[in-house]
Amino acid sequence: MHKDLKSLFGSHHGLDDKSIEFLTKALEKNNLPGFDYIEFKQSLGALSGMGMDEGTSFKSAFATASTMGLTKDKLLKTADHYKKILANEKKQFDAALQKQLQQRVDSKVQEVEKLKKKVEEYKEKIRQLEEQIAKSQNTIDHADEHIQGAREKIEQTRENFEYALQSILNEINKDVENIETFL
Repeated sequence: MHKDLKSLFGSHHGLDDKSIEFLTKALEKNNLPGFDYIEFKQSLGALSGMGMDEGTSFKSAFATASTMGLTKDKLLKTADHYKKILANEKKQFDAALQKQLQQRVDSKVQEVEKLKKKVEEYKEKIRQLEEQIAKSQNTIDHADEHIQGAREKIEQTRENFEYALQSILNEINKDVENIETFL
């Protein structure tokens, strides 16, 4: 019977086989006992397969079904029953879909947000390192100037010392000469 339901409801072009399979199984599982909308729909399928127009198919199927106790009211009520079955399946499907979205999409969105935050932290660390590199490079770039300045200062100090030393030594030597000469 399931295959019949699938062909009755799923023969329309473009319907997803997996979805039709799922929904028609739900209808089959919840099929009411006796002749009702489902059996009426099967009768319609058989009659339309014989090339009968839609109006005649409906009248013929209903005439046959009424001999088995089917009334228009019962036909409509049982059609509502199956619509409720399908509405319940949709509700369950939506819940499962939401769960899948949360597991497969929302968790990925959260992962991406975490990674974006990490990237920003890494960029900040890189900025700090680049700042340290720039300071160090500045020290290196100006090191020759500092070294040359220190060298010149030391050289000047040496020259000043040497000049002062020589001056004092000359003074002492002159005094020694004078002592030798005058005393």
